[in-house]
Amino acid sequence: MNPDVNGLSRLEKNLGVSFRHLSYLITALTHKSHTNENPGLHPEDNERQEFLGDSVLGLIISNHLYRTYPDLDEGALSKARANLVNETTLAVVARKIGIGDFLFLGKGEEQTGGREKDSLLSDALEAVIAGIYLDQGFRVTHDVVLKHFEALIPKVVEQKHPFDYKTTFQELCQERFGVLPEYTLCKACGPDHDRVFIMDLSVKGEVLGRGRGKSKKEAQQQAARQALERLKDPNENGACASFWKKKHRPLSR
Repeated sequence: MNPDVNGLSRLEKNLGVSFRHLSYLITALTHKSHTNENPGLHPEDNERQEFLGDSVLGLIISNHLYRTYPDLDEGALSKARANLVNETTLAVVARKIGIGDFLFLGKGEEQTGGREKDSLLSDALEAVIAGIYLDQGFRVTHDVVLKHFEALIPKVVEQKHPFDYKTTFQELCQERFGVLPEYTLCKACGPDHDRVFIMDLSVKGEVLGRGRGKSKKEAQQQAARQALERLKDPNENGACASFWKKKHRPLSR
C-alpha cells in the first residue's frame, strides 16, 4: 500500500529538512512503475531527479573528502568516494532514514518487495538529494548529506568500510575452503542508459548467491551479501546450507 502524501512530514523530520515545494519530494519517491499505472496521479517519476542527485551527492562527498583529508592522494580519494556513493551504501543510508516506507510503487514492485530493494532505495535517495537541492539550494543539501553520511566517512577513509561483502566473502573462502569464489554473469537487461546486471556467486561449482545491480561490481557485491547472509544460518534449507554444513571446516594447517 502506497503512503499517504499528507504523511510525508515524518520523512521530512527524518531527513532534517522541511520542503517549501513538496512536489520535489513526492517526485523523488515516485518509482516509474507507479507512474505507469497512475499517469494522472503522479505524472513524473524520479529518474530525472536521480540523475541530478547523483552529481550533487558526488560533489558534496568529493568536496568533503578533499578538504577533510589533505593527505589522501587521488587514488585514495576516488576509492573512498566510490565506497560512499555506491548502491549498497546508499541503500543502507536510505533504510536508516526510512525512505522505503514512503515510496510510491506499482503493484508489481510492491508485491516483489520493492521497498527493500537496494536499487530502488539508492535511486530514491539520490532523487531526494536532488529534490532538496532544487528546493533549498546547495548549502542546505550539503548539510543534510553530511548529517547522514558523517558516521560512514571516517570508516571508509580508514578502510574499515563495513559493506564490502565481496572482500569479506573472499577472505572467508580462502580461509575455509582454500579457493576464491567465482562470479558469473547470468543476465544483462534494460536499455543502455539503465542496464541491470545479474551475477551468480559460486564456490567449487555450487551457486551460493545471486545479486543484481547497475554494474557488474554492484551485482557481485549483492551476490556476496546474499551468500554471507545465508551461510550465517546453518539451519537454512537448500543447497547453500548443505554446502556450508559439509565444507565449513578450517583447512588443515
